[in-house]
Amino acid sequence: MNYRAPWWLPGGNLQTIWPALYASHFSGAHPQYRRERWVTPDDDFVDLDWLEDTGSAVAASGASSPTSNRPLLVLFHGLEGSSRSHYAQAFADFARERGLAFVVPHFRGCSGEPNHGPRAYHSGDHEEIGWILARLRQSHAGPMIAVGVSLGGNALLRWAAEAGESAAACAQAVAAICSPLDLAAGARAIGKGFNKLVYTNMFLRSMKPKAMEKLERHPGLFDGAKLMAARNLHTFDDLFTAPLHGFKDADDYYARASARPHLRRIRIPALALNALNDPFVPAASLPRADEVGPCVTLWQPREGGHVGFPDGHVPGHVRTMPDAVGTWLLKHLA
Repeated sequence: MNYRAPWWLPGGNLQTIWPALYASHFSGAHPQYRRERWVTPDDDFVDLDWLEDTGSAVAASGASSPTSNRPLLVLFHGLEGSSRSHYAQAFADFARERGLAFVVPHFRGCSGEPNHGPRAYHSGDHEEIGWILARLRQSHAGPMIAVGVSLGGNALLRWAAEAGESAAACAQAVAAICSPLDLAAGARAIGKGFNKLVYTNMFLRSMKPKAMEKLERHPGLFDGAKLMAARNLHTFDDLFTAPLHGFKDADDYYARASARPHLRRIRIPALALNALNDPFVPAASLPRADEVGPCVTLWQPREGGHVGFPDGHVPGHVRTMPDAVGTWLLKHLA
């Protein structure tokens, strides 16, 4: 991806914040979604938003019969993201222009309604992604491609690595955008200076109330006083994310959930796009070409910020990245 940021948006922080708040996310009408709810194997639920304009592949009733031969683009959002995130709307716009079916499965707790059980979501949640993709595969007759953004991208690549050769039965190609493939390095970066002041506080303002709501439903799940006193994501993950999902502590979670050590195991076409000036993801933590297998392509432009990649004149737009990534994915369809 040959990307250069516009002159009026210098630096990784501006290239991260401005696109999320002010840039245009779509070229046509505002994307309209239809929500579908699935019951999970542990008797909870996940909500999926289908782009109405593309003629989604699964009927509103949840019927499992294939209803479309068009390609399906699946997007897994980032930390505290949703189908309304700026990048999701931009990919929805890309899908609409290309005539693709498009769906955003929400990680638990991110669809606007609290889940029933204590389980939430995390950066290595490849089991949930595998279950979602397998069910979509049963319901959709056409080819499938998947993209994950930030947290969702790391989890998607973890799924591809764990699935190995069998991943091709669900997805023809996958892409991860601005994903912290080394979670420990990402946690350290976001916990310092400006990052801590702006990004960490933004995430904790959303994550703490959701965690406390779970504590009300499931007393004794964690120490609420300690969690409310957490001032960084490492402490939050140590108290909440790690123990709830079978990890010893935050460091064990970061080590076992990171996708970087597993990239050689991926057996379907996979793209990892990371800007070298991403405030969340240090350039030194990114995989090198000699660390990945032959199925993995690395795009590491010098600019772009974290899921930003703005382009054009003021106020700019964010279609350049979805166009590049989406086109790459479509090239790998059978």
